[in-house]
Amino acid sequence: MVCGGMRAGMQNVWCLRPGGGRRACAYPAGPAPRGCDNSRVTLGRTRRAELALVLLSLIWGSTFVVVKAALADSSTLLFLALRFALAATALVLAFRPSASALRQNKRQIAGGVLAGVFLFTGYLLQTAGLRYTTPSKSAFITGLSIVLTPVMAALFERKAPRLLEAAGVAVATAGLALLTLPGETLRMGKGDLLTLACAVAFAAQILVVDWYASSSGFQTLALTQIATAMLLSLGTFWWAERPQILWSRSLVLAVLITGLLATALAFAVQAWAQRYTTPTRTALIFALEPVFAWATSFLLTGELLPRQATLGAALILAGILLAEIKPAAWRESST
Repeated sequence: MVCGGMRAGMQNVWCLRPGGGRRACAYPAGPAPRGCDNSRVTLGRTRRAELALVLLSLIWGSTFVVVKAALADSSTLLFLALRFALAATALVLAFRPSASALRQNKRQIAGGVLAGVFLFTGYLLQTAGLRYTTPSKSAFITGLSIVLTPVMAALFERKAPRLLEAAGVAVATAGLALLTLPGETLRMGKGDLLTLACAVAFAAQILVVDWYASSSGFQTLALTQIATAMLLSLGTFWWAERPQILWSRSLVLAVLITGLLATALAFAVQAWAQRYTTPTRTALIFALEPVFAWATSFLLTGELLPRQATLGAALILAGILLAEIKPAAWRESST
């Protein structure tokens, strides 16, 4: 299947790749060739994929409260090791990969290892940065991955994001600042620089998943990614910090929720969903995480949003909507 630019007498149709993913292809006017789908059907799949990413943001945002309580009973890297170990076990039981299937998905294994390295690196740098900066500044700087993702994609793929997507990123970033930086300054310290490196790692993880999720074998990609993060956590928790653990009800609950929902389910769904959307849009949707974190805190503790933070949450939603309201023919396909 050869895809090219638009020429006279040609039409754009969405061609579905084997195993998933899509690409805009130019064909002579008339019925779409076999193997290609009309944009309405494909956009329906994109909507479902992006809705799944919204649900992931909800899951991640709602876990801040339980994780904060759990870290009082466990050192950080040991908690991550438990979380990733449970997630990897769950994915092995869910997918039951065979030796032949793994041999057929060597590309996804390589991508999963690379994504797992970036995923663990992001968590590690974020944890280290929190020792020297405030939680609100850490949340904002980590959220800068929504800016870094399209920038890095443009550098590596030599293709700039769509104008309205770039505008949506700018608006959402401003909203993120208002939401997470009430009364803070933007002066960069040691912790801020570590957290900025964490944002780069998370942006790279999104891009790696995008590059390797456009073909079949997303299950292998998800499993390998989590297994890699598990091995790195198990290999560092005993020397990078003083390990401590107190088995409490809140700790067990946090390990179960984060391991099964926020890790096993979340990253498997991400590997599937990114076959049908772009990394820029993925990063924009993930900007909803602090909004859901605030909403969860309100429901569980009654914490109210200040006026500035409320405006920030509204801007994040506006940025995402700005990237959504554009003609279907302009939509960037997954690569």
